[in-house]
Formats: sequence, C-alpha cells, structure tokens
Amino acid sequence: MPFGEVLNVLRNLGDPRNVEGMARFGIRPAVALGVPKPALRRLARQIGQDHELAHQLWASGVHEARALASMVDDPVEVTGVQMESWANDFDNWDICDQCCLNLFWKTAYAYRKAGEWSANEREFVKRAGFVLMASLAIHDKKTSDSKFERFLSSIKREAADDRNFVRKAVNWALRQIGKRNARLRQKAIEVALELQQADSKSARWIGSDALRELSGEAVQLRVNSK
Repeated sequence: MPFGEVLNVLRNLGDPRNVEGMARFGIRPAVALGVPKPALRRLARQIGQDHELAHQLWASGVHEARALASMVDDPVEVTGVQMESWANDFDNWDICDQCCLNLFWKTAYAYRKAGEWSANEREFVKRAGFVLMASLAIHDKKTSDSKFERFLSSIKREAADDRNFVRKAVNWALRQIGKRNARLRQKAIEVALELQQADSKSARWIGSDALRELSGEAVQLRVNSK
C-alpha cells in the first residue's frame, strides 16, 4: 500500500476525541490523529511487513503513523543507526513503548541498545532501555540468565531517577526479569530488597512495588512450574 494511501486511511480513522483522551494519559505528541490501537493493528495486518513504508511513516511525524511504522517494519532490516534515530525522536511514553514492544526487541541490536539506553539522560531514550529489558524478559525465551543479570546492575544504577516515566519502566523491567524463572526471581528479589533500603524515594518505591509482586503466590507458582 503506497504511503499516501496509508496516510489517508489513518486520517479517516482518526477521532479528535481520542486525542483528548491520549492527553489525559500523558501522551502529547506534536501531531496526533486519534486512531485507536486496534484499528492500527488491523491496518498493519493488511499491509504486512514493509521496511521502506515504515521509514516513510516515521518521517511523517504523525503519532499514529509512527506507531504503525513499528508494526510493519521488518526487524531483520532494522539497523542500529535506525534505532538511534527513532529513539531520538521519542516525545512521549506511548511511542517509546510501542517501538520497543512491537519491533526493537526483535532486532539483532536489542540487548546492546537496552544497556546503552539505560544510561542515557534523555527521558524517553532511558525509558526505552528499560522497556526493552522488560520486552526481552517477556518474549525472548531462549536467552541465558547472564544477560538479564547484567540488566539488574543497570536497574540498581538507575533506580534513583525520579522521573515518573523512567522509574515506572525501571520497575517494569525488574518485575519482568524476576518472573522469568526461579533463579532470576531470587536475584530480582535481592535487588528489590536492596532498593528498599536506598536513600532515594524513587528507588524505595521501585523496590517495594517489585517485591510485592515477586513475593506473591501467583509469581511463585508461575516460576516454580517452569
């Protein structure tokens, strides 16, 4: 489907009331049409993978077009340079998360970028590092524990960042790593207990919230059954 046709479809699917709803959840991109995510996913299935179209959609600067780009791009063709370029354009948590969850975790650069971005001072680039960690913990079933143990070091290092969208992503990463298996659950609990004793209010919140879930019966049963 040509780029111009896709953009027209997005405009027709848009609803200004949805843009207002996005703003209430802290999603305030420069240009938004208000297209619901289910409609975007249906359109993505209709289009299929298209790397060149994904570049055109991203370059448009339209929020929903960028979200669609993350759904139709081919992870095999995504380069590290492209990931850096897109990450530098992140201006809200939603597009950050969609790129990580839909596309970036599937690329050959996912683990490297997760580590690098977790130390970046830009709010949504740093968030992307931890959302990538969470995404990989959820989806990459075959990777060894050692890579996720290295992520735990990044979590401890950055837990004092009190920016809301960062600390929530750090917390998410810690919880998802802890839910991979019994060994990583114990490692994540140790980190959570350490964070509970930190001077930082943000670190203490991350530790307490993660510990609440990781100590729960549901998570214990889940990891012990693996």
